[in-house]
Amino acid sequence: MIKESAIEQTLARIFDNIEFTAEPKGLYDPLRYMIGIGGKRIRPRLCLTTYGLYKDEFADGILDAAAALEVFHTFTLIHDDIMDKAPMRRGQATVWKKWEANTAILSGDVMDIDSYARLAKVAPSALPAALALFNATAAQVCEGQQYDMEFESCPKVEMADYMKMIGLKTGVLIACAAKMGAIVAGAPQKDADLLYKYGYDLGLAFQIADDYLDTFGDAKTFGKAIGGDILNDKKTWLLTKAMEKDADAVGRAMALPSGTPERDKAKIDAVTTVYRDLGIDEDAKYEILKYTQKAMEHAGAIGLTRVETEILARYADKLVGRTK
Repeated sequence: MIKESAIEQTLARIFDNIEFTAEPKGLYDPLRYMIGIGGKRIRPRLCLTTYGLYKDEFADGILDAAAALEVFHTFTLIHDDIMDKAPMRRGQATVWKKWEANTAILSGDVMDIDSYARLAKVAPSALPAALALFNATAAQVCEGQQYDMEFESCPKVEMADYMKMIGLKTGVLIACAAKMGAIVAGAPQKDADLLYKYGYDLGLAFQIADDYLDTFGDAKTFGKAIGGDILNDKKTWLLTKAMEKDADAVGRAMALPSGTPERDKAKIDAVTTVYRDLGIDEDAKYEILKYTQKAMEHAGAIGLTRVETEILARYADKLVGRTK
């Protein structure tokens, strides 16, 4: 088993020293920029964590697989920011805003290619399964993004459809990370499949938590302004649940104008009040706990030691614990 402290040190080493092609700078500088502005590294951390359940030290292939997951995720963020017309990411200008949209598209494309080049360094014995998982996941993430865009023009989204969307857009990549570590470590197929389910349900909990924190979180700890989803009329778990309970009240609050600091605050306050009156904040906390517990049930079925299971429990807590 590999200790969590060693995983943290390894993550720092991977991303402090990650390299991309030097020229042309106009193509590759955005890659260095996006990796450089950081992130939670939750996917490579999970990949190394599950690998560490079966191995006592890191081999080169797993470091490449972990890096591939983060590079791919970062590529999706570059393109998402273009589609969302988002000017900021992690407190910094987005790639399309700092350079321009055409550069962001092309840099995103080459970042996607780079992720596959890194994954190809996985040991030959594990590569076919790792590549099949990565390919399927990449397509599913795109499917989730398409559903998300289509929901923008829908007056109402059913909860089942929303959960399907976040499962594709968020859940499958976290699930992929969990299973990838097991595959590269040579874990039994049963274990790898259960770790995938663990990651998937944890991904659902993570996305609901992110939706919750956008409205009910603290800006300092959340890392961005509160209420952005409300101002952007974004379909979230909170909005979807609230529409189930009282579509009229939600509709009136969401229809309030925005565009100035005063109007923005008034709209956020109105929608937040409706959410609280309907108990949406507590509903969201319940769902986050439910999916986290489901994830741990899958982990518990693997047959790990108590110490190993606690490692997965701590990972889960760090991922969604901010909503407590």
